[in-house]
Amino acid sequence: MKVITTIAEMRKLRSKQAGSVGLVPTMGYLHEGHLELVRRALLENLTVIVSIFVNPTQFAPEEDFTSYPHDPERDLALLEKERVDLVFMPGAQEMYPEGSSSWVEVEKVTERLEGDFRPGHFRGVATVVAKLFNITQPHRAYFGQKDAQQLAVIRKMVSDLNMNLEVVAVPTVREPDGLALSSRNTYLSPKERKAALVLWKSLSLAQELWQKGERSAAPIRQEMTSLIESEPLAKIDYVSIADPETLEELEEIDRPALVSMAVKIGKTRLIDNITLGE
Repeated sequence: MKVITTIAEMRKLRSKQAGSVGLVPTMGYLHEGHLELVRRALLENLTVIVSIFVNPTQFAPEEDFTSYPHDPERDLALLEKERVDLVFMPGAQEMYPEGSSSWVEVEKVTERLEGDFRPGHFRGVATVVAKLFNITQPHRAYFGQKDAQQLAVIRKMVSDLNMNLEVVAVPTVREPDGLALSSRNTYLSPKERKAALVLWKSLSLAQELWQKGERSAAPIRQEMTSLIESEPLAKIDYVSIADPETLEELEEIDRPALVSMAVKIGKTRLIDNITLGE
């Protein structure tokens, strides 16, 4: 495994790779969810590149950029164990040199849900992902379904800008009790960790109601909301039942529907989702 920190060296090494190349973009502090992306990429490509870069442009001033968890030595040990070929670990100055002023903006699909609560977030995401695609030139790029809106934004960007790669979604990896794996779970106290299970319980409730024949979105949203509000440590940002591509809210579930939410447990903001009718 080779670790690269500059764009010039990354491009030089990439030019020597024959066959298919898979990219797994991450912000580090890797967990089993990230490793599932890596394993999928290793199955489907001759060469796998993992990027580790905590992207400052997708954090708002009041968000947790400076405190975002990181442990690069542990990350590299995990990736070496998985037999990853190349790890790209640039610094902020390498990715955004002085004078950088170009951005990638994806409209409409970024204007709902996370876009309502995190203005500018997806501009930062789309820009850094486009840069990583340009630098590494992958045939396939791997993203977790847990960040469903991010996945929709990246797919839209790739389609609209005629980028020559496949975006591969990998199912959410969960703890045995259902909590979706996230680097931010480390912020949770034991009491908050227990309270955070209300996200999975509410998604399971939506699945149960749908399986029993409920096709109207409003009562499912209401039942989910009531369940989450019954947890004293939980504060809802949104509960959504929407089209998985456009993220427009649905009245009737007459096609696959993305059920998603953002909930603060104490000071920690968690997101999760499932898709009904896949």
